[in-house]
Amino acid sequence: MYEDSWYSFVPEFQQPRQPSSASQGAATGHRRKQSLLQQPNGTTEPDGPAEALPTLLEDEEDANSPPEPTLSRRAKSYSDFYDVVRAQLSGHAPTKRRKPGRRRSGRGWEALALPDSVAASVPPEEQLEERYNEELDEELLRASQQEYLLYHDELAMTERHLATLIADADKALGVLESLCQSFRAVDEQTSSFQAQCEGLLTEQQRLETLAEAVGSDLQYYTYLDSATRRLNAPGAGRLVEGGSFAEILSTLDSCIEFMTRNSSYRDAESYLARYQALLTKALHLLEVGFVNHLNKASAEIARQVAATQSESARHALAYGRFEEMVLESYSLIPNVQGVVRSAYDPDGHASSAPNADVYANTASNMFHSYWAARERDLKPIIQHDLDVFRTEAKESKETASRNFVKQSFERSVNEASLFGTIFSIDPHYSAEPNSAFAVLKAQRTVLTGANVAPIATNLQSALQGNDLQTICNLVGWVMNEYLLPEYDEDETPFVARCRELAARLLAEHLWTFTDGFFEAEITKSISKAAIQPEALKIGPVTDDDIASNAFPPIKRALELLVMFDQSMPKERCQRNSPVIFKLIKESMALLQRAEARIKSTWTKPGGGGTDPDLFMIKNLLVLKNELVTLEIGDVRSSAVGGGVQSSASSAAAFIAGNMQHYLLGSSGLLSSFGSLSTYIPGSSLWSRSGTNTPGAVGGNTSAPAPTPRIGAAAAAPAVDDAGEQLDGLLRQSIYGFAKRWAAVLNEARGVGGNNKLGGRNVGKVERELGEMLERAFGGQPEVVEKLKEAIQMEAQALVQAREGGRSYVTRV
Repeated sequence: MYEDSWYSFVPEFQQPRQPSSASQGAATGHRRKQSLLQQPNGTTEPDGPAEALPTLLEDEEDANSPPEPTLSRRAKSYSDFYDVVRAQLSGHAPTKRRKPGRRRSGRGWEALALPDSVAASVPPEEQLEERYNEELDEELLRASQQEYLLYHDELAMTERHLATLIADADKALGVLESLCQSFRAVDEQTSSFQAQCEGLLTEQQRLETLAEAVGSDLQYYTYLDSATRRLNAPGAGRLVEGGSFAEILSTLDSCIEFMTRNSSYRDAESYLARYQALLTKALHLLEVGFVNHLNKASAEIARQVAATQSESARHALAYGRFEEMVLESYSLIPNVQGVVRSAYDPDGHASSAPNADVYANTASNMFHSYWAARERDLKPIIQHDLDVFRTEAKESKETASRNFVKQSFERSVNEASLFGTIFSIDPHYSAEPNSAFAVLKAQRTVLTGANVAPIATNLQSALQGNDLQTICNLVGWVMNEYLLPEYDEDETPFVARCRELAARLLAEHLWTFTDGFFEAEITKSISKAAIQPEALKIGPVTDDDIASNAFPPIKRALELLVMFDQSMPKERCQRNSPVIFKLIKESMALLQRAEARIKSTWTKPGGGGTDPDLFMIKNLLVLKNELVTLEIGDVRSSAVGGGVQSSASSAAAFIAGNMQHYLLGSSGLLSSFGSLSTYIPGSSLWSRSGTNTPGAVGGNTSAPAPTPRIGAAAAAPAVDDAGEQLDGLLRQSIYGFAKRWAAVLNEARGVGGNNKLGGRNVGKVERELGEMLERAFGGQPEVVEKLKEAIQMEAQALVQAREGGRSYVTRV
């Protein structure tokens, strides 16, 4: 910590300092100097043996005697030096003087003992008094107090250092205090000046903001002269070919928006009108430039297309070469695309910008000019395709129509791709009247990629005189070819476009066209069908076909149902189809007319002829069975609201209803029925409305009130539901048939005193009934047995009603 020079004033002992080895200094380099506090190694022997000093007698240890030697720890650093010194000083503090008379400890004598080397150098006793001089005293003092003197010097030096540090610290604190006072004074003197400067800066910023606002607003006024000169110059038409035209349109839009937003500014209305006129002028220049450029390319393409007869060459010219020639412009087409994007988004939806209607008008004009040019270019190609279509239609209209649809879809996709490349939009289907799709859909002479009217027009003209089956085949093929297949997520854009075109072709044109043919066929085959007497007879079932002995117009109705279901999607057949509704309504009306004709010639049960109720049951069940088979559950007029009953719920209602209360008398028997017999009326015939029930249990009436016919005006249903009317008509026919034949059996048996049949054999009546049922429902023994069981139950109910004086007519 301290250099050796600090301790140079301390006298050395007799032993000389050990010199440092030259070899060690050369090998180890710089080393720490040897401390003078280190005791001598005692390598040098004294000249003679040391003699012991005589015993020194000291009465008592005075206060000035040195303290006992202690070895203080060495300070680790300068900051730790103060703690070391304070500890040392507290250890060397003077002790209290002891009372006289008390013997001190012997440790003081041991401190005064001299080492053997010193004792050996003392002269003999006889010469002690003579040689006792000052040198001996100094030697003794040095030998006894050499360590304590060193410590004293160190403490003194430390005290001086600490005093110097304290003085320096005091002086630094004084300087700092004076600086603080100076800063306070300066701050007090400059606070007002600082506030003034901040106020000036705030005012400067306000003025700058105001100047910028004034300058920004002023530019919307000053641009009028510049735009007027540029757009009214003699060569203004060339602006549409440059890149600055888009900047002009953008600036005009900003000026119009500013004047519209700040209508309270001076002359804002006047400037707004002038800017709008300039915008219209600029868009007109763009439209004229685009039409001229388009006509130039179209004239060249039309000439080349007319000069060639190769279909591949015509296709390359009409699409590839035409696209290259139209896109050959510096900035005209990009400016056109910018105007179109200002009116519509990339999907063709109308933009919400303030000037979108102005841009949309210009875009619509350019669209019409473009399609007029395309119509001129494609006229030879279109005419050639139509000629091929008419030629193929003479051999097979269905095959020709399929080829024409495929070819038209391909051309439509190509036109949509070319249109998207030139105008930078791809219009999708939209019902909005201001969308790009609505503009393109209005073009009905040439395929635009968005309209399908040309395809539908040519197909309808070719199929107008064809039969219904051919039309259904074509419509079904389009649906199965493009709509029903489930494509994965990686379907090509061509396939997606064809799916969209097929859906629109069917929904907008072909389905309506087909419905018209169905309605005409229904009117012809059912509504106006002539009722022949031979057709009113129920013949035997042939080829295990339950509909083989049905009424011929009903057979035709079944054929129309199957044709309609095969050519239309299920959603269109099952939900309020006008064709299905009209078909069922007209079929029921025809059956009622036939029933009336039968009743006019029919006498009584067992007298021959066709039973009118059995005739109705047979044909209505056949019609109902076909509806359920085709999963057509809701047969309502399109003008009548209400929920849609699914086919599954309709079938379940027929199977698991209240039929056992009337016909079967037990539950669960209908579950074993097959095909036709499964749909003998169930709960759906009696649970829809309580007013349609023929009778009630426990009443005093001898017979239930008959349900009015469908055609009766007095009991018209509240909802025009053809399915419900069919169920009611079928329910009434079953009830009438069972009641009449139950009375015939009771009369044959002579029950209740009735013997009007003259004792006719009961077995003969039952045999006639069985033959009639077997002929009507051949191959369906379940239906025959259930109807017989229903007649027997009704006969027993009539007997019980007569005997008990009340009616046991089963509730239905």
